[in-house]
Amino acid sequence: MIREIEIFVIGGGPAGLSAALAAASTGAHVLLCERDEEPGGQLVKQTHKFFGSEKQYAGERGIFIAKKLAEEAYQQENIEILTEATVLGIYEDGIVTVLKDGKHLKFHPRKIIVSTGAAEKFLAFPNNDLPGIYGAGAVQTLMNVSGIKPAERVVMVGAGNIGLIVSYQLLQAGVEVACVVEAAPRIGGYLVHASKLARAGVPIKTGWTVKEAYGNGKLEGVILVQLDENWAPIPGTEVDVPCDTLCLAVGLTPLSDLLFQADCHMEYVRELSGSVPVTDENLMTSVEGIYACGDVSGIEEASSAMVEGRLAGFAAAASLGYDVERASREVASARAELDELRSGPMGARIRAGLEKVNEKRGEATC
Repeated sequence: MIREIEIFVIGGGPAGLSAALAAASTGAHVLLCERDEEPGGQLVKQTHKFFGSEKQYAGERGIFIAKKLAEEAYQQENIEILTEATVLGIYEDGIVTVLKDGKHLKFHPRKIIVSTGAAEKFLAFPNNDLPGIYGAGAVQTLMNVSGIKPAERVVMVGAGNIGLIVSYQLLQAGVEVACVVEAAPRIGGYLVHASKLARAGVPIKTGWTVKEAYGNGKLEGVILVQLDENWAPIPGTEVDVPCDTLCLAVGLTPLSDLLFQADCHMEYVRELSGSVPVTDENLMTSVEGIYACGDVSGIEEASSAMVEGRLAGFAAAASLGYDVERASREVASARAELDELRSGPMGARIRAGLEKVNEKRGEATC
């Protein structure tokens, strides 16, 4: 049996929830599919307060934003939410297949919004498979979702926002943070997050990386090494740091497998952290009726993901004829918000990546 659906949203993180709420507010009927036990995505473990504007939940903590968005979605009569449901594929005939409760479900949506988020990158070094070496997201989940103290003494690799924020949350959980290590010559995250660590006495070692890890059956320490201006290890600078946990916050990469399978025009864009879809100004891909928003289109902050979700949701609903005049206003407003979020020095990388994507639009075939 194949169910007919108006708008199918794949992924219930900040982008997906925002897309579903936006589309449903016009009167469109939405099915949101989330592989985890509850919607919210990465927000469910983010205890720090958000920046941005009031419309982007500035001053609120991610865990409360997730709860607010999910509760609002569950209250909407024209939003159906499937949890613990994994989308297996998007096929040429427009069928979307889902694995739910051991059953293989088939849907035929008129529009699809892909908001599958991102996955953590890893780092290659000797003994990187020792127990005690985790991605920052896994450590954050242990602390903030499961309530488990993940370590006693941690070395954090990566001084972007994720590395800095999770380091501070580790301190709050009673974990000693030996140091934060960053290969680049300067930190990549916001100064406000780095300042919290500095006040707590946590050293941030820029221009350093992990040479190797060691331990007998589990992590017991790491050897750090300083890098020169060409990112090559400097002999004789090695430092031994005992620790029971090494936390890797070395970036995210878009989870774009479904978009590849749907034969969307994809491009590798370094500034956006991986292979991303070439989309138009409404976030529609080269395949008619398939939209992409959030980290699957390039790694940014959750604030941007929520705005992109609204844009895609309203655009998809308008293409079906729902409340076209209002939806068009909301789409224009979302574009303006994104421009504001991406302005200034911190948005330079994203702007450069989006320029590359825009250059490829003419090559995408619809």
